[in-house]
Amino acid sequence: MVSLQDPNQNHLLAALLDAEFDRLSPHLELVQMKLGDILYESGGKLEHVYFPTSAIISLHYLLENGSSSEIAGVGNEGVLGISLFMGGNTTPSRAVVQTSGYGYRLKAHVLLEEFNRSGQVMHLLLRYTQALITHMSQTAVCNRHHTVEQQLCRWLLLTLDRLTTNELTMTQELIANMLGVRREGVTEAAGRLQVQHLISYRRGHITVLNRNGLECQACECYGVVKKEFARLLSDVQHRQGRESARV
Repeated sequence: MVSLQDPNQNHLLAALLDAEFDRLSPHLELVQMKLGDILYESGGKLEHVYFPTSAIISLHYLLENGSSSEIAGVGNEGVLGISLFMGGNTTPSRAVVQTSGYGYRLKAHVLLEEFNRSGQVMHLLLRYTQALITHMSQTAVCNRHHTVEQQLCRWLLLTLDRLTTNELTMTQELIANMLGVRREGVTEAAGRLQVQHLISYRRGHITVLNRNGLECQACECYGVVKKEFARLLSDVQHRQGRESARV
């Protein structure tokens, strides 16, 4: 429900000092994000940035022939729209809602003004950006060198890290589009994981039954991304815990 949403559910917003949060909070607008909604088109001007709380956004790179694949995902750990403060005003990727939920929208110029104060917000966003670049780089390596089954495990684990449940609403066709592979490949990979009782899949719903087993099946790419986010944003999680306790 909308009433259960709070900006502090986003790790970056929760990490802000009181003065910084107080400057931004009047401008935060709660928005519902539905599965399949397109928040940015490739090459589009950034009018807003988004801080997801319960939604997950997938960044897709589009090819000239219309095909695409996911280059990264953004959930409650981060912010959508890093191109804004990295020196550009457009994004080369399409941003599509992968998991429906909520998030907070902020006008681009408001965040940019805060970023240009060269305070904690700037340092926090730059560290998050470094972690996101690692995520993108590792995704490219994984898609080139690892099996569809390993890619599927990586994708499932990264998605689970952003959810409070072990159930995902996602068709195999959508997963295939995320990974940039044929649907048949995803069907075979998901079937092998189901035979091993690691997941259960039916009618567009995936339930992870054995997370530890899924981690054993995944390639090293999941661990690399998770460790980099933890290394760069470990104090973010600490301050978030303190903020939650204060509230």
